[in-house]
Amino acid sequence: MTAPLHVRVLGAGEGVPVLALHGVTGQGGQWRELSHALPGARMIAVDLRGHGHSPWTPPWHLEQHLADTLAVLDDLGLARVAVAGHSFGAALAVHLAHAAPDRVDRLALLDPAIGLDPRDMLARAVSTYTDGSYPDVASARADHATAWAGVDGALIDTEIAEHLAPDGDRFRLRYCNPAAVVAWSDLARPALTPPPGTPTLVLPAGRAGLVDPGWLDACRAELGDALTVGEIDAGHMLHLERTAAVAALLGPFLGLV
Repeated sequence: MTAPLHVRVLGAGEGVPVLALHGVTGQGGQWRELSHALPGARMIAVDLRGHGHSPWTPPWHLEQHLADTLAVLDDLGLARVAVAGHSFGAALAVHLAHAAPDRVDRLALLDPAIGLDPRDMLARAVSTYTDGSYPDVASARADHATAWAGVDGALIDTEIAEHLAPDGDRFRLRYCNPAAVVAWSDLARPALTPPPGTPTLVLPAGRAGLVDPGWLDACRAELGDALTVGEIDAGHMLHLERTAAVAALLGPFLGLV
């Protein structure tokens, strides 16, 4: 079998396997910095369909993402893993735990985007669909520096070098706009909590305001002692902005220390 997605294996070859799922318009390399801070982990960082170096062909809906990620685990011979997800990747991780509970050992949800306002998702979808290219690399970097306020400039440089590609005489990030539009639609689905009994770590980004307190309350009611919540004082890209703080909570949760 050949994995359907582009996969980066980050960290220790014999470390604890962690399936790592990025957010909309992102790419698997965004987990690299966190993997450096978790030397006992082996992060299986994929580019989701429609992103990075994975196939851009449809379908792009959540169910296809689930099938793709399970195929990656099958290809690597991984029967059961911890799953870490950021933003849309966190929503995907929760759905994966419901669809294939025997494959998911635990969930680490970094500023999860779950059950978001449909009106906001419409605005994001329209913006993404009409999103233009950049005239030059400097413009793309400046846009990222604004969106990723607080993230070290060297990490922004790495993202631009890895995720920006020429498009004629202009530049675009390596993602398929229609695939991103479908992802924004999926994030407007009703909020889903992790399955009962699933060890779950939720790390809201305190300055992003994305995680609904009502959803957290529902998680507490559903999971009880299986839930750990640790807010990080950061913007949405918390694993790049506050890598050490995220690793300090994620490491013990994964049993690395």
